[in-house]
Amino acid sequence: MTTVTATETATRAPSVGTARTRVEGVEKVTGAARYAGEIPFTDLAHGWLALSTVGRGRISALDTDAVLAMPGVLAVLDHRNALRLNTDFPSLLGMRPDPTCAVFQHDRVPHLGWPVALVVAETSEQAREAAESLVVHYEPEPHTTDFTAETPDAYALDGVMPALTEKGDIEAELAASAVVLDAEYTTPEEHHNPMEPHAATAVWDEGRLEVVDSNQGATWVNGDLASLFSLDPAAVRVRSEHVGGGFGSKGVRAHQVAAAMAANVLGRPVRVVMTRRQMFTLAGHRSPTVQRVRLGVDAEGRLRALEHRALSHTSTVYEFVEPSAGVARVMYDADAHRTENRVVRLDVPSPTFMRAPGEAPGSFALESALDELAVACGLDPIELRLRNDAERGPVSGLPFAGRRLADCFREGARRFGWAERDPRPGTRRDGRWLLGRPGTRRDGRWLLGTGTAAASFQAGAAPSTATATAHPDGVFTVRIAAADIGTGARTALTLVAADALGVAPERVRVRIGDSAFGPAMIAGGSMGTRSWSWAVKIAAEELRERLALGADIPAEGITVRSDTTAAIGALAAAERHSFGAQFAEVAVDVGTGEVRVRRMLGIFAAGRIINPLTARNQFLGGMTWGISMALHEEALRDRASGGLVGADLAGYHVATHADVPRIEADWIEDPDPDDPVGIKGIGEIGIVGAAAAVANAVWHATGARHRDLPISPGRVLTAGAPDA
Repeated sequence: MTTVTATETATRAPSVGTARTRVEGVEKVTGAARYAGEIPFTDLAHGWLALSTVGRGRISALDTDAVLAMPGVLAVLDHRNALRLNTDFPSLLGMRPDPTCAVFQHDRVPHLGWPVALVVAETSEQAREAAESLVVHYEPEPHTTDFTAETPDAYALDGVMPALTEKGDIEAELAASAVVLDAEYTTPEEHHNPMEPHAATAVWDEGRLEVVDSNQGATWVNGDLASLFSLDPAAVRVRSEHVGGGFGSKGVRAHQVAAAMAANVLGRPVRVVMTRRQMFTLAGHRSPTVQRVRLGVDAEGRLRALEHRALSHTSTVYEFVEPSAGVARVMYDADAHRTENRVVRLDVPSPTFMRAPGEAPGSFALESALDELAVACGLDPIELRLRNDAERGPVSGLPFAGRRLADCFREGARRFGWAERDPRPGTRRDGRWLLGRPGTRRDGRWLLGTGTAAASFQAGAAPSTATATAHPDGVFTVRIAAADIGTGARTALTLVAADALGVAPERVRVRIGDSAFGPAMIAGGSMGTRSWSWAVKIAAEELRERLALGADIPAEGITVRSDTTAAIGALAAAERHSFGAQFAEVAVDVGTGEVRVRRMLGIFAAGRIINPLTARNQFLGGMTWGISMALHEEALRDRASGGLVGADLAGYHVATHADVPRIEADWIEDPDPDDPVGIKGIGEIGIVGAAAAVANAVWHATGARHRDLPISPGRVLTAGAPDA
């Protein structure tokens, strides 16, 4: 029998903090790792969703007889024959589920692309052909998808935070300010596009439902499916071992529910996979925003007034608010401070959480406004931010459990060469930096500029359970219903467990993605690894203590279970956030409108870093998405149809390798003193502030301020060039 010895524990170097390749890396690159749409099932049938072709109205008839007669077709589910579902229950964060997932419950069509039927056949090809042949008759109604700041129907809405916070007299402080900025910023509708499409297979067995899925939390999907189908949660099992990206979109969606319905009717496994175009309708999106920022400072550049008001859209069937004004509640204080999040209902699909919800678009507006204010005050943009670095939560009044924002700016400025920056816009020209690339201009038309912005994201934790098992052969198994959506969570948990057990990581096997392992936090809100590590550490340490007492390990092993509910509930009251400073250098050709990011640097204070290798990848991924947000991403709706124009990866532009040259991310020490591992969370903060840093750099290059994203060639050309 091999177990943990005191000598091994005392001499072994810590695993946490060392760069490790992914423990499942070989499986993924060799194809051995199977994703939800690849797992074989005996007697598997395939479902294909049919979506509405009108922007609003009612279904008057479906011509299903001809479809049912097509080769291989087994069933057509629609509002006339589908199971009735329960939708009156609290889902994630206490919010009600988006009714879009409760498919085929009525004849109403609230937007283009609403699920109207599921065609099930022996093969996916047969199901697709039949679904595309299905004729649906509608009674169309007028629809509207226009999103503007002037809408009279907007209203304040609480979401994950209160809609409104305010203190002091905004108008009085603005009137007394030495310098005032009043500006409006907009961000477009943006869409999730994880590499792996949404896929689920459902199987019923004697009243029990099993779903093999691609999701961000088996516990979440398990609970919602149990509620929708009025089942005991113990009668539902959700498995999701490998996930190819999520970003907020992979919760409970129409495809899982439709698959479960069809499997119940047919008595055999049914798989439903969303197409890429369907994902643009059914997987959620980030709402467009219109944000007004008003800032007032005294003669020394200290804020007297800060107002941040944000408007987003939601669907007519579900209330979801993009909390863009929330970032101002953390970043900067003022004597008068007011923030508000508002929504307007439109005939569009429901928006949802998307990487750094609220903070990503909110930081673009707020950090662009700070940059404009710095210019108006004649101050360096970093100096203005440091003068207004909050000592306590501007709204909560609570102390920060670590706030090293100033240190991030100082270190980033040193490494980026900020001190050599000429603050005057439009003064640097360069025709040489792209030499060697075919077709590159060599006449000095490239204008160079640098910009910066601050970043922050909450550092939360949620209750989770885990088990740790010691086996007679010296191997340890950790089980937790975590989700690795590409972040490297499985590897991070292996390192945490190894240190808690006092053994080498090679002796630890981490099993995740199964609701049978007990409730656990989802992969979202930058809380996954922190929440799971807490539970894993407690279970592993208790197991280690039991083994230290000399317990014999039976053939079935010794298992210890943890539950962090009480521990997390006892966290000290404080503002908990990760912080960072973003820096960007761009080159702009005002003759063609082309904007190229030359280099980016992000310095973060984000708690203890578990695995530097995968952590750096996370930061770089977020920063790359920030480049995409600043220069490329924009979903446009056709007023006539109410649908998206170019709802695919040909029409919806994202940053590619050619758009991401020299990009660096690093961090400074910042462990959370109240977390047993010291984690804060890094999943979202990489994107926060990145778009603003790029936009601020474009201003510095050209002298033209861009308050609307993306900064497309057309907008650059319209803005014009500085004097030669």
